[in-house]
Amino acid sequence: MPQVLERAEGCWAWVVLLASLVTQGLTLGFPTCTGIFFTELQHEFQASNSETSWFPSILTAMLHAGGPLCSILVGRFGCRVTVMLGGALASLGMVASSFCHTLSQLYLTAGFITGLGMCFSFQSSITVLGFYFSRHRALANALASVGVSLGITLWPLLSRYLLENLGWRGTFLIFGGVLLHCCPCGAILRPVATSTAPETKEGPPPPSKTSAPGCLAACGAAIQRHLAFDILRHNAGYRVFTLGVMWMILGFPLPHVFLVPYATRHGVDEHKAALLISIIGFSNIFLRPVAGLLAGRRDFAGHRKYLFSLAALLNGLTNLVCAASADFRVLVVYCLVYSVSMSGIGALLFQVLMDIVPMDRFSSALGLFTILESISILTSPPLAGGGLLLDTTNNFSYVFYMSSFFLISAALFMGGSFCVLQKKERQGRPAEAEGAVTERGLTVEDPRGSEKQLYTEITYVTSRLNPRVLSGVSKHPWGCSVFSRTLP
Repeated sequence: MPQVLERAEGCWAWVVLLASLVTQGLTLGFPTCTGIFFTELQHEFQASNSETSWFPSILTAMLHAGGPLCSILVGRFGCRVTVMLGGALASLGMVASSFCHTLSQLYLTAGFITGLGMCFSFQSSITVLGFYFSRHRALANALASVGVSLGITLWPLLSRYLLENLGWRGTFLIFGGVLLHCCPCGAILRPVATSTAPETKEGPPPPSKTSAPGCLAACGAAIQRHLAFDILRHNAGYRVFTLGVMWMILGFPLPHVFLVPYATRHGVDEHKAALLISIIGFSNIFLRPVAGLLAGRRDFAGHRKYLFSLAALLNGLTNLVCAASADFRVLVVYCLVYSVSMSGIGALLFQVLMDIVPMDRFSSALGLFTILESISILTSPPLAGGGLLLDTTNNFSYVFYMSSFFLISAALFMGGSFCVLQKKERQGRPAEAEGAVTERGLTVEDPRGSEKQLYTEITYVTSRLNPRVLSGVSKHPWGCSVFSRTLP
C-alpha cells in the first residue's frame, strides 16, 4: 500500500512541531538535571570531582557525537523510525543504570547508551522541521526549542522530588519510563512530500562484488556523504561557525553542571539551588519564541550569525557575575540575565546552520557539526573547566572564569570572521560585473527613404577604458565607464 506523504507548511506541520518540542524537552533538556545527582553519586561511589563529572560529559557528548550515525539512519529509515529507536535506547540506558554498582557501568548505561538514544531522537526531530517548514523555518526552530526550556524547568524539579523519595536508583528507573515517550512523538513524524526529503529504501542493497580500491572509494564516498567534509573544506562560513561553536562549547555547559554544586557549597539550600536551574528554563519558555520571532524577521535575515555571536558574548560576560558572588539573590539575577543570552543561542544555533548550508545537505552537515562539537563537550567538564581545575584549586569561581574566557573569545572570533567573509563577498561582486556586455536591437529609419533597418547596439561596461576613445563614453552612476557602439 503506497504511503501518503504530508504537505510542507500544512496543518500537520504544526503537529510535527509539537512533537519536536516535546522530544527536545525530553532529550536536550535532560543533561541540565545531572548536577542534581552530582553530590549523591560522588558519595555513592566515593569518587572525585573529576571522576564524577565524566558521567554528564559522556551523556552530553554522545547526545551530539551520534550525529553521523543518526544521519545514516535518517537516510535509510527516515526520521520517524530514528526518533522511536532513540527513545527506546534512551529508556533502556536509564533503566539499566539504576542497577549499576560502579561508575564505569554508569558511564556505559546512563552515559553512552542513553546519550546515543537521545541523539537519535533530538537530531531527527530537528531535521524533520527543515523539511516541513521553509517560510516559517526560523519561527518553527525557535518554538521547538521552547521544549528545551520546558525540560530545563521541569527536569530539575522532578529530579529533586524523586531523589528525596526514591533515591538516585529509583529516580533513574522512573526516568527510563519518561524517556520512552519519545516513541509516540516519533510516530507523529509522517514523511513529508519534498524534493529534498530523505528517501526510505525498502530493502537492503544487493551485495557488491568490488575490489579493495573500489570498497575504499565507496567508504570514502559514504563518509563524505554523511559527514559533509566537502562542505567543511569548501564552505568558509560553515568552517568558521563549526570552529567557533567548538571553542564556545568548552565553556558553555559548565554553568549547567556546576551551578547547583557551587550554590550548595556556599550555603544555599538544596531546594533553592535546584530552583536556579528551573528559573533559567522557565525564563527561556518566553524568551526563546521572542528570539525566534526577531530572528525570523526579514530585517535580521542576513544578520543572524552576528546575533548569535552577540548572544555568546553576553553569555560569557554574564558568567563573571556568577563568579563574583554566591549569594542566592545575586544568583537569581544571574539566572535571569543568563537566560536572555541562552535563549538567543538556543533559538539561533540550528537556524544559522540552516542559513549557511543547503537544506539537502543539512543532515550530513549537522552530523559533522555535532560530532566535532561533542569533542569539546566531552573534555570540558572533567578536563578544561571542571573536575581537574576544581580538584586542584577547590574554588568554583575559576570554573566560571574559564567559562567566560571560552565564550567571549569564541564570540569575538565568529563575529570578526563573519565580517571578513562578508567584506570579501562584497568585494567580489563588482569584479563579476567587470566587463559585462549588454546587447539590444534598435530599429532606425533610413534618412534616404522610408525603409527601416535593424541595428544592434552593444554596450560595454568596464572600469578601464582607452583614454583616446572619447566618442560614446559616459560615466555610469556606479562609478564605471559605459561605452556604446551601434553596428548594422
